[in-house]
Amino acid sequence: MASSNDRLNAPRPRGDKRGGSAAGTPARRKLKSRGAADSTPRFYYKGNRIKQLRAFCHVVKFGTLARAGEALFLSQASISLQLSALETELGVRLLERARPRFVLTREGQMLYEIARPLVEGLEGLDQQFRSQLQGLDAGEVTIAAGASTIQYLLPPLVRAFRDEHPRVRLQLHNVTGKDGLALLRQDQVDFAFGSMLDVPYDLSYEPVQWFDPMLILPRDHELAAKADIRLEDLSPYGLILPPQRLTTYRLVDLVFQQRRVPYRVAIEVGGWEVIKEYVAMGLGISIVTGICLTEFDRTRLEVRNLRQYFPQRSYGVVMRKGKYLSTQARAFVDLIRPGLFGRGGYDEAGHSER
Repeated sequence: MASSNDRLNAPRPRGDKRGGSAAGTPARRKLKSRGAADSTPRFYYKGNRIKQLRAFCHVVKFGTLARAGEALFLSQASISLQLSALETELGVRLLERARPRFVLTREGQMLYEIARPLVEGLEGLDQQFRSQLQGLDAGEVTIAAGASTIQYLLPPLVRAFRDEHPRVRLQLHNVTGKDGLALLRQDQVDFAFGSMLDVPYDLSYEPVQWFDPMLILPRDHELAAKADIRLEDLSPYGLILPPQRLTTYRLVDLVFQQRRVPYRVAIEVGGWEVIKEYVAMGLGISIVTGICLTEFDRTRLEVRNLRQYFPQRSYGVVMRKGKYLSTQARAFVDLIRPGLFGRGGYDEAGHSER
């Protein structure tokens, strides 16, 4: 039987946890060094800041983790981890939950304005590179515009663009108001071309053409004999106006209300061509924007300028701030007006409506 001294002096089996001699093994040294490293903060996504910023920008853009995850082909959990890591590393709160969407904090707004051009620049790198390789002989230009713009302003521009760049595909989205803004903000169009009243903070607007408000009457209308037509003179007659959701209707209503002049709408219908035809048929009178009047219209309608009562309407290019324009889209904008956004790099502030 071995003595107690023999047992103490005998070599211990490998992996025996008793005593301190095993502390010097490589495994123990590795565990010890790992424990020391754990005393400093470590973040799962640290070192890959672009992923964090992309997740952040997409949550701001789409409003929810689910929709941002769908756009990036990631799970909600991955998006949440990236946001948490970004907030922890920067030491600030970037987003607040305001159901059902997230809203930016003051710090989040500052970061978003810095990060969005960087993220979009990287995401558009492939397209930009291909555009540079292919020049202007291929690709696509997508434009959001109302019916008036498509019918009266765009045709000569489209013809000129097609003559210069026949292989570039043009896609014109016939939309107005909120639908046009949504396409801009979701990057489904390169830019919008139309009229603007309000100026959202995230959009840029550059007007290029202005048109007067015009009263149109049948040639045999009793008001046609008056040399000077006042706003009050219109009260007894039914107006034919575009739908209420459009700018023209809102402008007409605003002016009559401000001047406390009663008026009534006889027919509400979309499309300037339809409105002009109905007026020519004697179904009512209308207040239209000069953009829609042709020489033929002036031969069959009585036309009077109402600029003394109603403001001019401007039409121009609407873009989202920080938006990268492809070579093809920039070429189309240059047809509208060369260097239109060159001064500010697309960083000024709009609203595309008819």
